[in-house]
Amino acid sequence: MTAHGRRMTDGNGQATTAEALQAYLHDRIPISKAMGIEVASVSADGVTLAAPLEPNINHRDTVFGGSASAVGILASWLLVYVRLRPSYPTARIVIQRNTVVFDRPITGRFTASSFAVEAGAWERFDAALARKSRARVHVGADLMCHGERVARLEASFVAVRQTS
Repeated sequence: MTAHGRRMTDGNGQATTAEALQAYLHDRIPISKAMGIEVASVSADGVTLAAPLEPNINHRDTVFGGSASAVGILASWLLVYVRLRPSYPTARIVIQRNTVVFDRPITGRFTASSFAVEAGAWERFDAALARKSRARVHVGADLMCHGERVARLEASFVAVRQTS
């Protein structure tokens, strides 16, 4: 899998652009469109989503914690989706658990950038999925606003390989 800016190509030469990933997200998870989520970048190492304050605002004129959590979860889920797509396009991906630690209120447009939490995580994940048809991976996301980290999400996802 190689990254080309906002375009990523899998082993079969099939491209995943930020625009295509955003269309997929809005089609399959409609709340993401209502939240104003945009795919800012995609690579094999991470997915960055951006979201505006307005549709995610709370009674304190900051981002609602549930919205911030959702954007972090979606950035992390999309990273697992992007990693699995070349080899296991029909694998089911579900979140098992997540935690979010908020450092400060989110006062404007914000981003969530996902990453593998542990070194070697993808290799272990791929090997387990090939061997057992089920695998778990830990993914994180840093939430940023005005150039500062405002929260960090850590989540565990389980993928189940579909058999014919």
